[in-house]
Amino acid sequence: MSDWPEGWSDENGGSRHGRGSASAQPDSARVMRQVRRGPGTPPGQGGGYDPGPSAPPYGGGVPHQPSYTDGQGYDDGYDSGYNTGHVYGAPGGGPGGPEGPDGYGRPRPNWRRRIKWTAITVVSVLVVTTIGTYFWADGKLRREVDLSKVIDRPESGDGTNYLIVGSDSREGLSSADKKALHTGSAEGKRTDSMMILHVGSSGDTLISLPRDSDVVIPTYQGSESGKTYQGRGQHMKLNAAYATDGPTLLVRAIEFNTGLHIDHYVEIGFAGFAGIVDAVGGVDITIDKAFKDKYSGADFQAGEQTLNGEEALAFVRTRHAFAASDLQRTKNQQKFLAALAHQVATPGTILNPFKFYPTMGAGLDSLIVDKDMSLWDLGSMFFAMKGVNGGDGTSMNMPISGSTGGNLVWDKAKVKTLVNELNNDEKVTVSGD
Repeated sequence: MSDWPEGWSDENGGSRHGRGSASAQPDSARVMRQVRRGPGTPPGQGGGYDPGPSAPPYGGGVPHQPSYTDGQGYDDGYDSGYNTGHVYGAPGGGPGGPEGPDGYGRPRPNWRRRIKWTAITVVSVLVVTTIGTYFWADGKLRREVDLSKVIDRPESGDGTNYLIVGSDSREGLSSADKKALHTGSAEGKRTDSMMILHVGSSGDTLISLPRDSDVVIPTYQGSESGKTYQGRGQHMKLNAAYATDGPTLLVRAIEFNTGLHIDHYVEIGFAGFAGIVDAVGGVDITIDKAFKDKYSGADFQAGEQTLNGEEALAFVRTRHAFAASDLQRTKNQQKFLAALAHQVATPGTILNPFKFYPTMGAGLDSLIVDKDMSLWDLGSMFFAMKGVNGGDGTSMNMPISGSTGGNLVWDKAKVKTLVNELNNDEKVTVSGD
């Protein structure tokens, strides 16, 4: 019994493509004939549809498929594509999509769009990083000094005056650290260095105040007790004012003896100073003359060299090795601090997060500032010190006229001229040793 429907045979079935067919071609290759439609056949010309020659026997493949054109026969120039395996369902002839410039169907990249989104991403990352860094740094500042407790203050002048203090605080140092840094183990803290940095439009000025400067201790208000202590015209060394009642009395004594208003206060101890130098990878400096000091641990040869934290601390603390003692030490302190500021501000530090953040962290963790100090103020101070080192400003000692009882006496006439120039933000004409 035949499986074919009645009236069917192998002959009129042609080459069978379906279940059980031996041909590899799908049914659509047999039944979906490519036909080009043209105008209908004119009446009276016959022109019925001619199916053409039958398909070859099984396994013979699919021959070229002609198409019907304009009712006049077949267009042998048309290639259906079946004999090459092409699929004509995709526009443009590419596999699965429009043919791109590379011939593989991928669309041409939109470079303008890519550049726009890359720029947006970079800017967004920079903004987020900047804001995050600001709040991180701002949270590290130790705003512990309340300058509102300073009484009878002089009027503010033009520009901004920073009092920068290097204390001999051993805070954060272990016994091994104290031994390595030659700091000793004295309790409390005193000032090893004091400087006034004036930042103004006529040039920045850095003035060192020798710790042995002779000053009068005026009436002041205790920073902790709030009690008023009457001044009796007592003379003492400037660093003794700090030892007596800390930063507020030091500011009070400087303002009383100079008439210069102090706007901001910045203090750093031994550990913080050494930590900043080590974080930045050392500081390059040129030492004019070799010197050695058993008290500070200094032992330096002349010439250009890179100082680490321990060596830097010894360099800025040494005074016994110099005939000018404290006056030479203040010059060394100015020189080193300006070199440190210059090195921190290099692209190698600022653009390298592995240097920038440790340096910032070491500095901010160890700084004690006044309650009104902002990061903007601190940055202004920092770059002003860098400018002084670059020759854009003036560095000097407070003018000295002599000494009495071991105290250095300021030249009152020169000090008055200096303060007037600073208050009026004029170029400084006064010099100091």
